[in-house]
Amino acid sequence: MDFSMWIQSPIQWGILFLSAFIIGMSKTGIQGLSLISVPLMALAFGAKPSTGLILPILCAADLIAVLYYRRKAEWKYVFKLLPAALAGFVVALFVEKIVPPAEFKHLMGGCLAGIMLVMLWTDRKGKENSLSSRWWYGPLFGLLGGFTTMIGNAAGPVMAIYLLSVRMPKYSFVGTNAWFFLVINYLKIPVQILAWDNITVQALMLNAFTTPFVLLGGVAGILLVKRLPEKGFRNVTTAATGLSVLMLLA
Repeated sequence: MDFSMWIQSPIQWGILFLSAFIIGMSKTGIQGLSLISVPLMALAFGAKPSTGLILPILCAADLIAVLYYRRKAEWKYVFKLLPAALAGFVVALFVEKIVPPAEFKHLMGGCLAGIMLVMLWTDRKGKENSLSSRWWYGPLFGLLGGFTTMIGNAAGPVMAIYLLSVRMPKYSFVGTNAWFFLVINYLKIPVQILAWDNITVQALMLNAFTTPFVLLGGVAGILLVKRLPEKGFRNVTTAATGLSVLMLLA
């Protein structure tokens, strides 16, 4: 099949495969790492078109994560976030109609910059953070997560910050994260096909070539999460988010 409308150089193939590996590793290991793939794909394929390529990779990686961590989820947190996340979908669709495609990259960067500030504030507060017990705290992160995942598949740090702030143990963190994004990303498929028209048969065929790299990344993530201490989750997420914000806003 001719992929010339997507791929014009070997560098783009390399970015596609590297992004698939990073996404696989982030879904089974450190969620924040997936943000590295978002600006890479946006730079290689365009901010808005890249979301159509990334989503099927995310869905494949979600399946791997759920199969491995299927019994680790804390469902009360998933149910607390989902309604607001669906509202975030609607907000994102409205914003998409009034924001030119060229501005998507900066919009994504702005959202991530806000997330970065929340993350740093949460780190600074540490055990003194009492906001996580407020009734609006979970829905706020759900709304922001639904919005950022629709405009650029960039909700990873939103969920990571929320789960870290409620002091969830490492494996419960990964399992809850896996189930939440499995639901969210599969709900996005019809929206992106019907409303944005950026998931095509050709794009899916191109995604098929990324499957081995998603699997390899998934294995790497499982090994990584076993080795990292609890504090490592927050440190790696902070570093990955900062790098992604810089790349998007540059």
